[in-house]
Amino acid sequence: MNPIEPLSAEGLSSKMKDVIDVLAMQREKRNTLQKSITIDYTAANDSFTVSRFIFECGIKLDAHPLTIATAAVLFHRFVREATPQGYDLYLIAATCLYLAGKIKDDVLKIRDVMNVASNTLHRGSQPLELGDQYWSFRDAIVQAELLIMRMLKFQVVFVHPHKYLLHYLRSLQAWFGEEEWSKYPVAKTSLALLQDFHHTPMILDYPPNFIAIACINLALQIYGVVVPLMDECDQLPWFNVFCRELTREKLWEIMEKIMVAYDPEPETRDNL
Repeated sequence: MNPIEPLSAEGLSSKMKDVIDVLAMQREKRNTLQKSITIDYTAANDSFTVSRFIFECGIKLDAHPLTIATAAVLFHRFVREATPQGYDLYLIAATCLYLAGKIKDDVLKIRDVMNVASNTLHRGSQPLELGDQYWSFRDAIVQAELLIMRMLKFQVVFVHPHKYLLHYLRSLQAWFGEEEWSKYPVAKTSLALLQDFHHTPMILDYPPNFIAIACINLALQIYGVVVPLMDECDQLPWFNVFCRELTREKLWEIMEKIMVAYDPEPETRDNL
C-alpha cells in the first residue's frame, strides 16, 4: 500500500464535518430504513454498493452484526483474490452471508437468504416458488460457497476489530467515569464508524486492534473529547496504553481511510 500524504488541519476539519453530517443523517433515518432505501442494485455492482447490499440483506435476515461484518470481509477478500468481472457479485454477496452464518454459528436458512437477496435485488418481487428458478438459485449458492472456500484457501475464521473495540471502550468508560462518559455518544459513534468501514476493502489493510483504536479516536476527535488522566502517563498517548506498537502517524492514516470510506456514498445514505 502506498503511503498517504497527511491531511492539513483544514482538510481534516472538512473531512470530520462530512463524517458528522453523515452520522447525523443516519440517526434521523434509522427508524425509516425500509421506506428510505431507493438504491437500484441492478444498476451498479461496485464494491461499496455490493457491500451495502450485504448489510441491507443482513439486517432483513436479523443476522448478528458480527455475522454481517464477517460476510463483508469474506466478500472483500474474495474480490481481492478473484477477477470480479468474471462473477455475479450479488450472488457472491448472498453466498457470503450464508457462509458467514455458518462461521459465526448464526445459522441463516438458505431459503431465507435466497428470498431476501432476490427481493432486495428485485424490489417488490414475490418469494421464490419451488421451481426451476428456485433450484437453480439454490444450486448457484451451494457452488459459490465451495468456490469462496477454495479461493480463500478455507481460511475463513478471523479476528474482528469488534472485540478490541468493546474492550477499549469499557476501559475508557472507567477512565472517564460514568457521568462524564454519558455526555458523549463515543461508543455509539465508534461502532457506527467501524460498521461503515466494512463497506470498503480497506478494512483488510490494517490489524483489527489498530482499526478499533482508530474508530474510537476519530469519535473522540469528532466530539472534541480529551481522554482524562493522560498527564500521569509521561506524555504517552492514550492509545499506546492498549497498543504500544501503534504510531500516531499510522493511527491518523487509518482515521483518514475511515473518513475516505464515506466519499462514494450517495447523499441519501441510510444507516445500514
